[in-house]
Amino acid sequence: MSGTDRKKAKGAQPADETLRSESLREEPEVDSPEESGAPPENDPGADTRPEEEAEADGAEDESLAAERGKYLRLAAEYDNFRKRSAKERETLHTDIRADTIARLLPAYDNLARALGQKCSDEAFYRGVEMTMTGLREILAGMGVEEIESVGAKFDPEKHRALIHTEDPELGEGTITEEFEKGFTLGGRVIRFAAVSVAN
Repeated sequence: MSGTDRKKAKGAQPADETLRSESLREEPEVDSPEESGAPPENDPGADTRPEEEAEADGAEDESLAAERGKYLRLAAEYDNFRKRSAKERETLHTDIRADTIARLLPAYDNLARALGQKCSDEAFYRGVEMTMTGLREILAGMGVEEIESVGAKFDPEKHRALIHTEDPELGEGTITEEFEKGFTLGGRVIRFAAVSVAN
């Protein structure tokens, strides 16, 4: 081998060494976990929030649930109060109306007695009759109804028996006479009818 050939052989590198050096040059550089910002695989606090934060969130949820419960209870209490107040107002209104009407009934009784008497003055009688008609219209407009009596069956929830009579022609408990007119307001008795009951 000549000197020139030895120089060429000496300067040449084996093929596998050349490939190894090229592959090392071409491999991309990988950042370390510290440089990339990714959490290290073995870091215990990297994949979960601190325990203090979890406890704070749990306490906040409990507080919200408690406040919501208080709000619902308050809303229910207010609704009950509103309904109770409306019912009390309606009852009070009915009581006041019933009391006012009861105070007017003696005037009604006097007019009824006046119309039951004979009167030679036709104009006077007609005036009393018109007054009675007007009073009946006012009472009817307020929802007042007269209790049916003569010929009806005695009802202890509407009638007050003053006299018991014997009459074989009438059925038992039949009302034969009315001494004082009875009235109801919205189904509620303002004054019982005073009556006479057969048998």
